[in-house]
Amino acid sequence: MSAADREKDKSALLKLFTDEIKDLYWAEKHMAKALPKMAKGATSEQLRAAIEKHIGETEVHVTRLEEVFGILGIKPQAKKCDAMEGLIEEGKSILEDTEDGTMTRDAGIILAAQKAEHYEIASYGTLRVLAYTLGLTDVAEILETTLEEEKTTDVGLTVIAEGFVNEAAAQEVE
Repeated sequence: MSAADREKDKSALLKLFTDEIKDLYWAEKHMAKALPKMAKGATSEQLRAAIEKHIGETEVHVTRLEEVFGILGIKPQAKKCDAMEGLIEEGKSILEDTEDGTMTRDAGIILAAQKAEHYEIASYGTLRVLAYTLGLTDVAEILETTLEEEKTTDVGLTVIAEGFVNEAAAQEVE
C-alpha cells in the first residue's frame, strides 16, 4: 500500500472516529436527561444514590467529549445514536411496566442501566483504541478515563443487584 493510500485510509478512519464521537456525544447528553427519571423511579436509596452519582459523572463525560472535539479541531456536534435511543426507550418501558415501590422495579432499572453502561463501555473502549491507532494519544487518555468510570458504575450496579435487590425482587408476588 502506498503512502497516499495509507493517508486516505487514515482519513476514512478519522471520519469514522469523528462520526462515532458525535454519536457518543448524543448518547451521553440524552443519558443525562434520562437518568433523573430512573433515579426518581428507584425504590432503594442505594440505587437512587448510585444513579444520582452517575448523573454527575455523565455531565463530566459530556464535557470531556467537548474537549475531544476541541482537540480534533471541530465544533461539538451530536449525531443521533439509534442504539442509545432504543436503550432509553427500553428503560422508560421498564418504569411503566413495573410497580412503583418494588424491588422488581429496581431490578428492572439496574437491567436497563447496565445495558446502557455496556453500550458505553463498548463505545469508549473501541474509540480509545482507534484514537491510539490515529495517533491521538491525548484523546485516547480522555476516553480511557471515562471508560474506567463507566466500568466502575457497571460494577456498582452489579453489587447493588447481587447485594439485595434481586433477592428481594424474587420474593415479591405480582
